[in-house]
Amino acid sequence: MNEQELCKKRLLDLSRQAEYKGIVTFSGFLNLNEQNIFHGIACELYTSTKCSGGYEGAERQMVAFIPDALCYEWDFPLTAICAVPQYPKYAEKLTHRDVLGALMHLGIDRSKIGDIVCLETKYIIFCEDIICDFIMENLTQIRHTMMRLEKLDRTQSLEVTPQFKEQTEMIASNRIDAIVAKAYHLSRSEASEYLSSEKVFINGKCITNCNQSCEPGAIVSVRGKGRFIFETDHTFSKKGKLRVRFLMYV
Repeated sequence: MNEQELCKKRLLDLSRQAEYKGIVTFSGFLNLNEQNIFHGIACELYTSTKCSGGYEGAERQMVAFIPDALCYEWDFPLTAICAVPQYPKYAEKLTHRDVLGALMHLGIDRSKIGDIVCLETKYIIFCEDIICDFIMENLTQIRHTMMRLEKLDRTQSLEVTPQFKEQTEMIASNRIDAIVAKAYHLSRSEASEYLSSEKVFINGKCITNCNQSCEPGAIVSVRGKGRFIFETDHTFSKKGKLRVRFLMYV
């Protein structure tokens, strides 16, 4: 059984258990490929579902499988941890890769870690509740920088806001290949290759059709490149080009 079939089986089993036992069950944090599988089997699930990554616009998402006869309140079993340098004056400029690498070095399964949001002076790590204390005790250093960790409460978690770099452009048409090409300064043929290689996602769904349009507010992710929020007011230049805005995640 390949990886895709295993993921599908695991998600169906979680939905089946939720319905049979009358409880809410949860997946780990799903990457974009796994989310695409989840969207593809929506009609086969036994329950309703809800997704969350801990804050609005999170890329990695946890799925809750909710039975119809549920009679208790529930919340996603995820926590946000804020990591800041102990000695800011001597701290290195850390990247997403640095933080993730330090977590993986602790032997943590990737599915238990959600998004890592890198802000100017702090790093927000979303994780499953079950491993929160382990991270708090063991993530004492990232590269050469000593870290201090604090668990955020639920309301603080929801207020986490990623940083963006705004990019205004003109594109020939509202086609995903044109959008990806302009956002990452690629040729249309290079953008098409990303699409045919199943590396482009709109709101977590894999897109391979170059003619696919993109709605304002959609989150476009390109594996190996990053992601951005697509915006347009549907106005055109005198030459007939569409005015668009990309909010690039940094």
